[in-house]
Amino acid sequence: MRVAEIINQKLTESLSPSSLEITDDSHKHAGHAGARPEGESHFSVTIVSQAFEGKSRMQRQRLVYQALSEEMKERIHALALQTLTPNEEKKS
Repeated sequence: MRVAEIINQKLTESLSPSSLEITDDSHKHAGHAGARPEGESHFSVTIVSQAFEGKSRMQRQRLVYQALSEEMKERIHALALQTLTPNEEKKS
């Protein structure tokens, strides 16, 4: 299974997002530390979830990192996050 598919599956299971966008940015980091020749090491994720309601930015990111803890150890080098509640998404 591709890393983006794993990210999608794990975040969907753990945070039940109303919206989830995953972008593989690995091509932008080719040749730099942590980049794997086959790619799939650098990602940007925008996730909208009711689970973030009442939580700080740091708490939201911890929820995401917790869901992806195994992948962060070996497969994901960098993860840029935008974590929003449904109300925040409507305002933007």
